[in-house]
Amino acid sequence: MTALEESKSTTDSPADRGQGKARERVGRLWAARTALTAWLGRPLASFHLVLAICALLIVIGLVMVLSASAVISLNAGSSAYTVFGKQVIFVLVGLVLFWFGVRVPLRQIRALSPMALWVCVFMLILVLTPLGSTINGTRSWFTLGPLSFQPVEFAKLSLALWGAHILVIKRGLLHQYRHLLVPVVPVALLMFALVMLQPDLGGTVTLGVVLIALLWFAGAQLRLFGALALGGLAGVVLLAIGTQYRLDRVVSFLNPGSDSLGADYQSDQALYALADGGLFGQGLGQGPSKWKYLPNVHNDFIFALIGEELGFLGCALVLGLFGMLAVVGMRVATRNIDPWIRMVAATLTVWLVAQAAINVCYVVGLLPVTGITLPLISSGGTSVVTTMLVFGVLANCARHEPEAVAALRSQGPGRFGRLMRLPAPEPYQPPIRRKPVRRPAPQRGSATHGRQPTPRRNLGGRF
Repeated sequence: MTALEESKSTTDSPADRGQGKARERVGRLWAARTALTAWLGRPLASFHLVLAICALLIVIGLVMVLSASAVISLNAGSSAYTVFGKQVIFVLVGLVLFWFGVRVPLRQIRALSPMALWVCVFMLILVLTPLGSTINGTRSWFTLGPLSFQPVEFAKLSLALWGAHILVIKRGLLHQYRHLLVPVVPVALLMFALVMLQPDLGGTVTLGVVLIALLWFAGAQLRLFGALALGGLAGVVLLAIGTQYRLDRVVSFLNPGSDSLGADYQSDQALYALADGGLFGQGLGQGPSKWKYLPNVHNDFIFALIGEELGFLGCALVLGLFGMLAVVGMRVATRNIDPWIRMVAATLTVWLVAQAAINVCYVVGLLPVTGITLPLISSGGTSVVTTMLVFGVLANCARHEPEAVAALRSQGPGRFGRLMRLPAPEPYQPPIRRKPVRRPAPQRGSATHGRQPTPRRNLGGRF
């Protein structure tokens, strides 16, 4: 050490050294922020974020389903991997549908949306016949050997795709209620009625979320949502009082602690599991709640097991992923220029995030139990398969951002695109508008003479 460096080290005060370290930390944070901003500015950043969120949720879901269902499978007298094996099969089927969702051109998906909607409506009617099966008190299942699926899950996606198609076609007339509401709202009400006849409260609520998201992003006026909220509340009340166990859940939510061994039991056990987890949890596979203490722990209440085994940090990770999904989904919607893609991406994002929020809220006691699963994490075949298809469509929307289209068409599909054999997306071409036909001016004395035409207000949506 030279004399100058030695004198510097002896003259530097602790305050100066602390300021130097603070400046160094600020510099590192600034460099990290600059790198993150540069990465987010890349053409395919949204596409890669959708893939990463989907992959992380699938991995967390498989790990937690294995932890939660091993005891259930053993108690049923089968292998510890029975329920987990079914979940893996459904994930593999979901990967195939994810590939279709991200590979099929969006213009073809839009063209097929009317047919898909009516197929789903027919399936909702068919499930109420003797061909449907009753599981957990609802006649909402088709059973094919050891597998079963719910048509309402596909009905949600078809309503989002078809509803966006109709609203975009009529977007120049949406200031008129008859064009805004017809035919989207009557068809949605028909689907609500068919799902309520099953009766399926969770399916009705999520269908309502899809309808409200469509009308919101179409630019509907706020007073319309007040009427929809009153109608939705009336439907939920009818479903709640229609069956005794749902009525007991609502009463126990309004009066907690009134029936600790009955209707309150499941909610109380979920809170106990969350409280036992603490900050870091009791360890993966070490949660005692799955030993017959918490019913449906591998399905509707898997978030409670995450809190028990992975602690607050595990819950924060799951909530952070869904929060990131909300940001990325809206980013995809706002960065696209095709109005149909914008509405579809925003509606699908609201659907998934709202479903996750409802599940978490009733697990922590903020809402009555409705039986809505946590997307990609809860055990359930139809929900997992449909959600992965939704992620595929959302990733396809991300590939149609203008900068992504230019990059993919000029630089090639990239590693993932070549692996999945993804075609280059087509650039958006706005529809050709016909020139208005000039009409002769009204003659003096006619009924329209002197009357100014009423200007039409074009709702551009909430983007």
